[in-house]
Formats: sequence, structure tokens, C-alpha cells
Amino acid sequence: MVPTPLTVKTLSGGLLDVLIRAGLIVVMVLFCFEIFRPFRDLMLWSLILAITLYPLQTRLRGSLGQKDGLIATLIVLAAILILMVPVYLLGSSVVDSIQHTIYMVKTQGFQIPPPTESVATWPLVGKPISILWLQAANDLPSLTVKYIPQIKGVSLGLLSKLAGIGMGFLIFIFALIIAGIFMAYGEAGRRSAIQIASRFSGPDRGPSIAALCTATIRAVALGVVGIAFIQMLLVGLGFVFKGVPAAGLLAMGVLLLGIMQLPATLITIPVIVYVFATEGPSTATIVFAIYVFVAGLVDNVLKPLMLGRGVAVPMPVILIGALGGMVTSGILGLFIGPVALAVGYQLFWQWVEDRPQDENQPLP
Repeated sequence: MVPTPLTVKTLSGGLLDVLIRAGLIVVMVLFCFEIFRPFRDLMLWSLILAITLYPLQTRLRGSLGQKDGLIATLIVLAAILILMVPVYLLGSSVVDSIQHTIYMVKTQGFQIPPPTESVATWPLVGKPISILWLQAANDLPSLTVKYIPQIKGVSLGLLSKLAGIGMGFLIFIFALIIAGIFMAYGEAGRRSAIQIASRFSGPDRGPSIAALCTATIRAVALGVVGIAFIQMLLVGLGFVFKGVPAAGLLAMGVLLLGIMQLPATLITIPVIVYVFATEGPSTATIVFAIYVFVAGLVDNVLKPLMLGRGVAVPMPVILIGALGGMVTSGILGLFIGPVALAVGYQLFWQWVEDRPQDENQPLP
């Protein structure tokens, strides 16, 4: 049958209508995304915090009643108070270090003690470090003039990083407040998440996909951030009891390294070397070195136990997703990466197992 001109015209008109509607939808989606983009990270952090803290809210319902708004407010206030304690300790440690340095410079002048003879015997780097250290002890002004461009660059970079950390902390506080609003409407949010997942993957798979995303976010929060916080406390206590300068700042560095999935030995080993160089080998320094070194490796024991807990996905998938997301999208990718990889892993194996009836034969 040869299509008439009227039929061709009708088909082209219908196709044109479809293209126009699709184009308008794309324009609307892009416009909405541009409006939402400045708040994207804030809302994602709020959602992650709400999912992580919501089990605590469900546990408190029995003792505080069914007042979800009150429970969420109390959780947010308690979390802010808990966050302010390490921030206060860190700030006071930095201020005390600066005041002590200013006092030493005013009263005794700024002097660097010469290195011990054992520093030069260190393998590979001992001799250059000893020469540089000795020059700093004998003629610090000329050494400062020689390396002033590098010092300026490091100082500006450090100030920029500190400003970024401060801004990140403020964003985290705002995200925590918004997470409290999400938790106040937690049941409605859970139903909405199941509806969205069911719309994309079908009513049979929707609830399991939503549960998988929720469990993955909680597992990463517990297995990455929680372990990093425990590691910071263990290492920080060792620094404080030993009287290491800027112990609070170094402990915060351990926390950041743990979140970024980098080894804490990047901080603990230089601190151990500094303690041995300044105090020499003794029973106290040896015990301190062993304790700090072991505390810096505690994540290797806790991570396999806690990272994939409660998730129906192998732990290496979660770990690869966390590392890959961290590389591509920073701290936020630490949570988004495992969720995306876990969902993709589950969908892939569901596709493999859902074979047609004529192919549903036992494999050889």
C-alpha cells in the first residue's frame, strides 16, 4: 500500500509535535537544573545526613512519642553541639600554639635547636635533612630569604585550605539543619523514594532498590566517616598525652585523611620521627611510637568489618565505589559513588538472572 500525501503529512505533523514536546521538556529540565545547581551539594549533603541519622529518630520515638519534629530538632541540636566540641578544641589548640610561639619569640627569640647526630644516619634522606636543619639552626634569616617564594606559596595555599575548611563546616551545619526538616517528614520521604524507584525500575524492584540505596549510604557513613572519627580520637589522644605541638590540628588532619581514604601514617610517621629527633629513644617515646603507629592502622581492621555491613552487595564493590567517587567528585562522591555502583551491580545481576522462559535452563 502506497502512503497518500495526507498520510505522510499526518505522520510528519505527529513527529513534529513529538519533537517539539521533547524539546520543551529538555529546555524545562535544563532550566530547572540551572536554578537548582547552586544548592545541589547542600541538598545532597542534607539527604545523606537525613538517611544516616533517621534510624536514631525511629529509636527515639518510643521514649519521646510520635513527635517527629521535636525528635529531629533534638537530634540536630545534639549533633551541632557534638561538632562544636572538636572545633573548639582545635581552635583553642591553634590559638595556644600561636600565643606560645609569640611569647617565645618576644622573650627568647626564635631559635631552632640543632639536629642530633642520629638524624644524619637516617637512610636516604638523613644527610640532606641534617644539613638543612643545621643551616636553619645557625642562619635562619638567610635560609628564609632563599626559600621565600616556596614559603609564600605554601602559606597562601594553607590559608586557602583553611578558608575552604571553614566554609565547608558552615555548609555542613546548614545541611544538618535541612536534614532535620527531612527527618521530620521521614515516612513521607520514604514512600516518595519507593515510588520514584518503582517508577524507574518497576514495582517489583523499586522497594529493593530504594532499600539498597539507603543501606549503602548508611554503610559508607559508618564505615568511612565513623572509622575516620574513631581513628582521629585514638591518634589525637596519643598526641595530646605526649604533648605534641598542634595536636588538635594534626588530629583533624588524621580525620581528613581517613575520609579521603588516605593512610594516617602520612601524619603519624613524621610525628614519630619528630618525637625521636627531639627527645631521643626512651621507654616513653617507644611506647608512644608503637601506640600511634598501631592507631594509625586501625582502619585496616575496622573497614572490612563495617564498610559493607547491612548491604546486599560485596564489600569490594562498596570500597571501589567509595574510592572512585572520591577521585571523581570529592567528599560528596564518597557517598554517591558506592550508591551508583551498588545499584548498577544489583541491576546487572538481576538482568543476568531474568532470562526468557525458553532460555531458563540449568547452565552446564
